[in-house]
Amino acid sequence: MPTVLFVRHGRSTSNTAGTLAGWMPGVFLDETGEAQAAAVGQRLASAVLPVVEVVSSPLDRCVQTADLLAAPLPEHVARSVHVGLGECRYGAWTGRPIAELAKEELWKVVQDRPSEARFPDSTAYPAESMAEMQDRALRAVREIDARILETHGKDAVWVAVSHGDVIKSILSHATGAHLDDFQRINVDPASVSVVRYTSRKPFVLRLNDIGGDLSGLRPHEKPAADDGDAVVGGGAGASGAVG
Repeated sequence: MPTVLFVRHGRSTSNTAGTLAGWMPGVFLDETGEAQAAAVGQRLASAVLPVVEVVSSPLDRCVQTADLLAAPLPEHVARSVHVGLGECRYGAWTGRPIAELAKEELWKVVQDRPSEARFPDSTAYPAESMAEMQDRALRAVREIDARILETHGKDAVWVAVSHGDVIKSILSHATGAHLDDFQRINVDPASVSVVRYTSRKPFVLRLNDIGGDLSGLRPHEKPAADDGDAVVGGGAGASGAVG
């Protein structure tokens, strides 16, 4: 089955300011974030992975990240945007300082019982629950992955450029964890987390990788008899190194 590289956008002006950007337009990468996104592109190019498409959230900071990381990739790599990869709809929390939000009762729910958290609506920004965020993100990933499989085959690699909470919720599901545990996962700006979906279960291959060699993600020449089977005992790893 295809392999998905989940890339969080590089550091944004909102990250630096300590505000919750949500679906605010006009939030772009700062200088550090631009360098981070470009570095991811160099890592992908150096690894010579069979990347066929870069799909991003429609928000400016993700589109900018996708543009920068796709720049050194071959011209045949497709580009697209999917609203299902967009940021959580934080409603009335959008644009507010994180330090201020941390004093609200809802903050405790978001931290300890996110499956019960629903953000308050506002006139400018509609809201959703964290469970709804996870559900539509997973539906988007399954939809894109199925299309990539049908078009490019099981050895294809595609990149999903999205947001911290969205990626954390996807990774939580991939590990079999409840959404209430997703805050245990850390996803840094411009980090790469990798999942391979199979007919039986997802396999988490990388988590919050911020600088490692990605060449080990190239398709194996001799795949297992059943692509959905885990290797009993753990196997030799991507490099086959002993140690």
